[in-house]
Amino acid sequence: MGFFQFVPARRVVPLVGMAMVMALAGTGGAAGGGGGAAADADAVAHAHAAGSRSARWTEAWGAAVQQPVEGDVDDVPNWSEKGFRQQSVRQVVRVSAGGARVRIRLSNRFGKAPLRVDGAVIARSGGGAQAWPGTTRKLTFRHSGRHSASTVIPAGGEVVGDAVRLSTSPLENLVVTLYFAGSTGPATFHRVGLATSYRATGNHLNDVLAKAYRQSSESSYFLSGVDVSGPFRERRNTVVALGDSATDGVGSTPEAHGRYTDGLAERLVAARRNLGVVNAGIAGSMLLTSSSCFGEKGVTRFRRDVLDRPGARTVIVELGANDVGANWATGRCFPPSHKPVSARRITEGYRALIRAAHGRGIKVIGATLVPLRGYPGYSAKVERLRAEVNHWIRTSGAYDAVVDFDKALADPAHPDRPRPGYVYEDGLHPNDAGYQAIANAVDLSDL
Repeated sequence: MGFFQFVPARRVVPLVGMAMVMALAGTGGAAGGGGGAAADADAVAHAHAAGSRSARWTEAWGAAVQQPVEGDVDDVPNWSEKGFRQQSVRQVVRVSAGGARVRIRLSNRFGKAPLRVDGAVIARSGGGAQAWPGTTRKLTFRHSGRHSASTVIPAGGEVVGDAVRLSTSPLENLVVTLYFAGSTGPATFHRVGLATSYRATGNHLNDVLAKAYRQSSESSYFLSGVDVSGPFRERRNTVVALGDSATDGVGSTPEAHGRYTDGLAERLVAARRNLGVVNAGIAGSMLLTSSSCFGEKGVTRFRRDVLDRPGARTVIVELGANDVGANWATGRCFPPSHKPVSARRITEGYRALIRAAHGRGIKVIGATLVPLRGYPGYSAKVERLRAEVNHWIRTSGAYDAVVDFDKALADPAHPDRPRPGYVYEDGLHPNDAGYQAIANAVDLSDL
């Protein structure tokens, strides 16, 4: 297999941000900064504990939210900067666990003003933007003891909707539709959704047919979670995958549920374990550095994306590849404070996450860093740093368990690069077969 060749494939999103580094080098800094790993994640451990009501729920679908970004970043267009006005937005989600009741979570984490949602419904999917006839349920939100069809989410806030009765099965597609009568402003969203969202002009909340939904996007908007409640055997039933694009699923086939978390959910269903699997990956995400292009650093978003998920029992941590691969990078996606970090600082970040999770009684599985030889900035010093970090993950004993993503993907003849049959056309990210190999490497008994 040859070295990475950058091609303008519209779904290529750099695992380590190096294609963006080359394109944007020397154009200034980004918001946020590196460092402070232990302090950030230790503060997470003191967050308010999940209440008993949350413990009765499992998050069956979730997304890690990001600040709005330009529509041309990585050739993945989105609607986040303009937001919505007098429009309905219909989003398709596949739930990983089943239950008798369902509720949604909406986020205005990166909004600069309160967000008014004028209506919301949920239904079984009829394929594409269609809802299955007779399954639409009106969603409400509780305010001051009353239930309302609309809600206002403060800037930086999140709201959890009221529960509705809708029986769901594991691996079933649902559609969530939101209506915005006024202007939302720039939208809190998740960029690499790999599932189609649709929008229509006007109020089309209750439309069964897809006729009005003429525009589509591969990102998700404001929707941060779908929870189910049912006869779960254990009090905690949510597995969260925290990571970068190797978790987000870049390189997998859109609409085909080819991410490793999808394969893991399918394995759990086959094993008759009704656990929710939440994908909290963000393409380009780093453990120690926040980026205007690739979201908040892992030690900052750990509380929101892991600890505060309902029923969280286990987290799989797959972060650090971007800290290693982009260790010497500059450009507008990186803040002025972004400086090279040592393996020790990266592993201190891991230890901070582990302490925070253990403080909530959450099990932590560490994932080794995948092979990085395949992007333009690869070098011998990058490989040495990756090897040092992987050695710590495998041998330190800090994690409750380890899953070896590196071994699952590596070419036996060239361990610093992916196996040819497991790699996407960009030469770096896994393809569907590669993600399935990662999913198969997870020991279900560790969850």
